[in-house]
Amino acid sequence: MLERVAEGARAYWGHATPDDAALDIAYQTAPTLQGPPSPRRGLPALKRLEHIRAPQIPYYLGWLNYWSAAAAEAIGFPDPARDAELLSRARRTVSGGWIVQLTDVPLDLDDPAHLDTLKQTYERFPEIGGRAAP
Repeated sequence: MLERVAEGARAYWGHATPDDAALDIAYQTAPTLQGPPSPRRGLPALKRLEHIRAPQIPYYLGWLNYWSAAAAEAIGFPDPARDAELLSRARRTVSGGWIVQLTDVPLDLDDPAHLDTLKQTYERFPEIGGRAAP
């Protein structure tokens, strides 16, 4: 479904994420009453969409990720030497994009392995969320 919607809309990127994990992910960008974002669980703070340098750069990660060919190129995916684990749960789309599933089952950030996978994927792709140095 994600692939059909994203490719039909000619999207640069998209995601599908369980509600519980999506709430934690929202805290990565949502400003608080005190000011900047206050990410939970040690996740990185992400820039708001208007501060990300190009529209093809994903604003954040989800459980199932759609990256168009342009988005994949912008973040440097795939690198066979660095992305073997992600590639084991990824597939190409008809248009040359990618569907990348972070974990075998829906993302559950109460599971330490899932949280580690999400953190490691953010480390691998500093462009996501506008975190890379200019």
